[in-house]
Amino acid sequence: MVEAQGQYARQSSQFLALYTLAWIGGSVAYVPFLTVLLPARVSELAGSSAVDWLAYVSFVGAIAASIANIGFGWLSDRVRNRRAVALAGLFCSSVFLVSLGSVERFSTLLFVIALWQLSLNMMLSPLAAWAGDCVPDLQKGRLGGLLSIAPAVGAIAGIIVTIPGLANSQERLWILALIVTVCVLPAIVFARPHAFPGLMVSSISGGARSRGRIPVSGSVIRMWLARLLIQITEVALFAYLFLWLRSLSDAVSDNATAWVYSTVLLAGIPLAMLAGRWADHRDKPIVPLAACAAVVAVGLLLMGLAENLALALAGYLVFGIGGAVFLALHSAQTLRVLPRPERRGRDLGLFNLTNTIPALIMPWLTLALVPVFGFGGLFFLLSALAIAAFLVLFTMGAQLEG
Repeated sequence: MVEAQGQYARQSSQFLALYTLAWIGGSVAYVPFLTVLLPARVSELAGSSAVDWLAYVSFVGAIAASIANIGFGWLSDRVRNRRAVALAGLFCSSVFLVSLGSVERFSTLLFVIALWQLSLNMMLSPLAAWAGDCVPDLQKGRLGGLLSIAPAVGAIAGIIVTIPGLANSQERLWILALIVTVCVLPAIVFARPHAFPGLMVSSISGGARSRGRIPVSGSVIRMWLARLLIQITEVALFAYLFLWLRSLSDAVSDNATAWVYSTVLLAGIPLAMLAGRWADHRDKPIVPLAACAAVVAVGLLLMGLAENLALALAGYLVFGIGGAVFLALHSAQTLRVLPRPERRGRDLGLFNLTNTIPALIMPWLTLALVPVFGFGGLFFLLSALAIAAFLVLFTMGAQLEG
């Protein structure tokens, strides 16, 4: 662990609260739009061609997000002002989000989506790196627990803005932009984090094993690979959860699916907080990650074996909670392994590829597997990937203990 310098041993609760609020705003900025509002808008514009339109829009958006997250992370490293870059991203992403409501042509939609993804990641990338600059290692687990709140609130925001009669399609975008601004702006303007100079010291040699400090050699690759494997499983279920549940029961509605998804994320919050605090207290940052990967694998096995809705929902509950806790804790613990603070933003952008690469490959993999082997075959394959993630992290933790 990087020991605190000066009078502070821990980051202030005020900063952690404001940062968590900002991260919630980041989730609200894209979860409701990508899962509900964008597909609905594409359906209005494209009609029977909506599936093709959405595939192209998603592909272009993922490419733009990948480039922007690395590029603006690098920019925030160079200018050494995370807040200014994030503020610019907040403004630009809000403008482009609202402008999407008036788009009528496919080519224009592609162009504006690309600009929105670029500006959204102009906000998200420096925010992610800012936590690495300000939160010491002994609070990384707590940080991960707090970050688990964001996806749940993002999902709930999608439910709220789509309440029948609340707002039309254009007004929904304005509501989202307002919520994001209210969440993110206080951290940028009012947060006054304690300084931890030790967090800005390079550990590129990777030699020291002071308390809580993960050796650099090999750990970055292991953490990247483990997240990629788990994210592949998450993306597959994110896109095809509704279709899978409907294949088991015609009584499943889209609204019921949304509530299942939100419930799983909410249930993961207290577990992520408990696991994060345990990791901080016991100084075992990798153990909860390995355990969560194993839980994800078990959940996917249950889903693969499910022949009725009850077992399917039980398996998804296990899978979803394990995945939610894993991703939240992993986001925080990744900050431990990055060896060079002066390029932390850029390196986190490279880690963000674990979010975008699965979005590019999973639709094609699913289309190849499901027609031949069914959803069960897909889930068994995904379970094998989760087991591989567990082994990667388990051996990593064993090396640290040794």
